[in-house]
Amino acid sequence: MPENIQLLSPRLANQIAAGEVVERPASVIKELLENSLDAGASRLEVDLDAGGVKRIMVRDNGKGIEKEDLHLALARHATSKIHALEDLEAVATLGFRGEALASISSVARLTLTSSREETGKGWVVSAEGREMETQLAPAAHPRGTTVEVRDLFFNTPARRKFLRTEKTEFNRVDETIKRLALSRFDVSISLRHNGKGVHNLRGGTSRAEMERRVAQLCGPAFMQNALHIDIERSGLRMWGWVAEPAFSRSQADLQFFYVNGRAIRDRVVSHAVRRAFADVLYHGRHPAFVLYLELDPASVDVNVHPTKHEVRFRDSRLVHDFLFGSLHRALADVRPGQREESEEAAPQVSGVAAGEFSGQERMPLSQVPAQSPAQGPAQPAVSSGFGERSSPARIQQQMQGYGELHRPYAGGVAEAPAATAAVPQSQSWNTGIAAEAEGETPPLGFAIAQLHGIYILAQNEHGMIVVDMHAAHERIVYERMKSAHAAGGIQAQPLLVPVSLAVSEREADCFEEREEVFTALGFVLQRGGPETLMVRQVPTMLHGAPVEQLVRDVLSDLLAEGSSDRIGDKINEILSTMACHGSVRANRKLTIPEMNGLLRDMERTERSGQCNHGRPTWTQVKLSDMDKWFMRGQ
Repeated sequence: MPENIQLLSPRLANQIAAGEVVERPASVIKELLENSLDAGASRLEVDLDAGGVKRIMVRDNGKGIEKEDLHLALARHATSKIHALEDLEAVATLGFRGEALASISSVARLTLTSSREETGKGWVVSAEGREMETQLAPAAHPRGTTVEVRDLFFNTPARRKFLRTEKTEFNRVDETIKRLALSRFDVSISLRHNGKGVHNLRGGTSRAEMERRVAQLCGPAFMQNALHIDIERSGLRMWGWVAEPAFSRSQADLQFFYVNGRAIRDRVVSHAVRRAFADVLYHGRHPAFVLYLELDPASVDVNVHPTKHEVRFRDSRLVHDFLFGSLHRALADVRPGQREESEEAAPQVSGVAAGEFSGQERMPLSQVPAQSPAQGPAQPAVSSGFGERSSPARIQQQMQGYGELHRPYAGGVAEAPAATAAVPQSQSWNTGIAAEAEGETPPLGFAIAQLHGIYILAQNEHGMIVVDMHAAHERIVYERMKSAHAAGGIQAQPLLVPVSLAVSEREADCFEEREEVFTALGFVLQRGGPETLMVRQVPTMLHGAPVEQLVRDVLSDLLAEGSSDRIGDKINEILSTMACHGSVRANRKLTIPEMNGLLRDMERTERSGQCNHGRPTWTQVKLSDMDKWFMRGQ
């Protein structure tokens, strides 16, 4: 090994830079397509051979490159996108480092053809993995740019042997194009592989066109279960689609998040989304979403990593709280029957657009009903029965005069069941009584019967509703207990014998800096020495819980992430267990009024589409599907 310091050759410097930027064919595709978008292209064509290892061709209809600038296009640190430090502090383009083409040309055979004229006259420049004087030559080319890359890593066999099979490399390319296509709905994109067409995505900016592309790339099932949201606050705007909790995934493979049009992976974002779904997602499952965050470019640093997959927010706490609050509210505020409303008539709930989608009818696995804003928050009273506000006798009295529970089909033609009466359980449901008198049917319909002591069968305007009565009641009781706990504040009790904790000096210092966090959670701690903390008071709800471990975990979270949800999660876990034990059990016979009371409670309760453990509480079976079972009308 030489001991003297010496400058690297330009070729070796380029190849080292390529190791940061060019990892596989998908990396090349990403850099080339981002350059095309920055050039204002509205149409992109990608053609691959052998998964992109043998050949990659990207053509766009952007503004092209001047003849005089072509020799700089393949040079390192040459770019037209930034000129001063002020530009770097508020980057508005996808690329800005000026390394992509130079890095690619150092490990492959690259040919670049471009034109800025409508006459079809252009120029071509090429490079083959070594430092060389670029030679310009005239070429016929329409307005725009074409980049062709052949024999990737032909001169670096150590890198080439790490490439995977053709299928694997193509799948990576396909994923890259999918992410980019979801970031720019206005751009048409086509993809060919080994001479066969794979994608032909048309550009469009209307809601229907954007949803069509999302369905093409994420699957129609995602859109059938997706809620559209559009929320703006404190200089931040988040919009896009988030799938209902029942549409969860075993892997985090359907999660697309964009900041100012750039696909990113960020811990702050991941934590906020995970917290928003914490109370409604089944254990071990992952949410699905396509979300876009827009903010001032000066508030986010994209110059963190060569691949630009990571960003750094100037105020990460503001971004985290905005994302968490928006998604948490969006999941809680969706009401049953919202998908059947028209887009014009659909209400806006807490800035969240109602989940109305163009295209085919959708039959979600479950929906997430919630109270109407006009009804006010759920009452904090905690009870495990359905009639805590109205007795069954009063319910039965209210039901009189509203007609039969159901009526059979007339003739041989399948008709929707007639509206039947539901019975509200509180005075706040008087508006619902008036609607029923006019023949309207609530979203979850009216109870018909109980099946095997487990399920409630109900009918609404669209067909049959099946409700898991224990899971539904568990969520209702759980939400009421949380409301009661929040209204009463955190009750704390002093310990007769303080608990001494041996911690590191860093953890003890962290406690003194963030003592208000523990105080707000009902804890009273004191520092007993350089590496000792004394726990003198704990929340009443956590009596008997492993307090020592909780305090250590909170300190660990504060040191790693600056915040902690451990105590709140533990309290919710205890409330969830209490709600589970206090809910109606299987094989308990319910009367029709009790079943209707449960349905009305579900319509008023946040997150009632899932139980405390993330299982769906109800599902809709459409009348048209039941007709198909029996081949009616065929």
